[in-house]
Amino acid sequence: MASAAEQLASNLNFSTFAKAEDLKKRLWFTLGALLVYRLGTYIPLPGLNPDAFAQAFQGQSAGILGLFNMFSGGAVERMAIFALGIMPYISASIIVQLMTSVVPALEQLKKEGEQGRKVINQYTRYGTVLLGAMQAYGIAVGLESGSGLVNDPGWFFRISTVISLLGGTMFLMWLGEQITSRGIGNGISLIIFAGIVAALPSALAGTLELGRTGALSTPLILAIIVMVVAVIALIVFVERAQRRLLIQYPKRQVGNRMFQGDTSHLPLKLNTSGVIPAIFASSLLLLPATLAGFANSATMPGWATTIVGALAHGQPLYMFLYGAMIAFFAFFYTAIVFNPKDTADNLKKHGGFIPGIRPGERTAEYIDYVLTRITVVGAIYLIFVCILPEILISQTGVPFYLGGTSLLIVVSVTLDTVAQIQGHLIAQQYEGLIKKSKLRGGKRGR
Repeated sequence: MASAAEQLASNLNFSTFAKAEDLKKRLWFTLGALLVYRLGTYIPLPGLNPDAFAQAFQGQSAGILGLFNMFSGGAVERMAIFALGIMPYISASIIVQLMTSVVPALEQLKKEGEQGRKVINQYTRYGTVLLGAMQAYGIAVGLESGSGLVNDPGWFFRISTVISLLGGTMFLMWLGEQITSRGIGNGISLIIFAGIVAALPSALAGTLELGRTGALSTPLILAIIVMVVAVIALIVFVERAQRRLLIQYPKRQVGNRMFQGDTSHLPLKLNTSGVIPAIFASSLLLLPATLAGFANSATMPGWATTIVGALAHGQPLYMFLYGAMIAFFAFFYTAIVFNPKDTADNLKKHGGFIPGIRPGERTAEYIDYVLTRITVVGAIYLIFVCILPEILISQTGVPFYLGGTSLLIVVSVTLDTVAQIQGHLIAQQYEGLIKKSKLRGGKRGR
């Protein structure tokens, strides 16, 4: 039987949405903030020669710069003030999460609830400033080393570049926090989502143009569309999939009243690590190609050229290492974000237990056993979704694809945002039902 929330969700309509004034304000704020972000990706750095940089970027678009350009919505290609994007903040968040598992002081802060999370968030902001400043200075030095990229090289250009890029990253971090608190969805994820989606119309138009000129056959384009729809359906299914462990609570007495035992579920996501393994694996594998692009090919040793060629897109070694790294980071990041021992201790503290499993250490072992099994399935799913576009590019030469990291981010953020919108609409209906019940109660009292 459907729950009350599911029954309300099935009855949602446009009239309910029209009455949700708070939801409409949040949506307009989110759209306005994303519009500001998109405008910032077109403001170039001061002192840079845009035409010369655009030509130099074309030779590096296959490396890690192309990946960052996708996340920043084309800001790297134009070397705008938002070229660093939100990646320093994400890197700092991951580093702080890793440190909470090895540093006892940070681990204790994590257990202190809301106050501890505020302190950890502040440390993350400090880390963002440090990483952003280092990356911005490296970009400034790299731009000066290129011929004709900078109009007036020197310390003034370096300082202005660091201030511009770091200021852009900090503004995006603040904008993301504002979207989270005053808008709809997770602000940081929506900024990355907007950058990826912004490039889709031009990429789709380019693919259709190749079909019109005969470079791509019509059946191949239709097959790509069917494949994209099928992969999106797979991602939606797996991202919503859970392994629920039954939790029982014994009878308890409060004062003179005896409460019956209750049951609940401990949900374990099939893909606990999310999109992090794909991002890490892509960044590490694209690093050699990026370094080779900056180096002089004439002076490179033969073994370096062989390695770079073997790690090119579509090569067997590249695909094997890509899949292996995704599997490794899937297990590694799951072990970081989910601790079976802490979960078992919390269940034992509140009197909960898994039927047939002794509370405490045996419960932690059982949760770890189940988590390992579902992580294997999640890792296989990630490898399939990320390797599929690589095979498509290498075998057919299709220039346009929506797969791997970008597809995972787009679908995951869409699911999360739609769920939050649905939650606001359900709350709106609940408020309407409560007001009606109060009015009816008042009329009966009279």
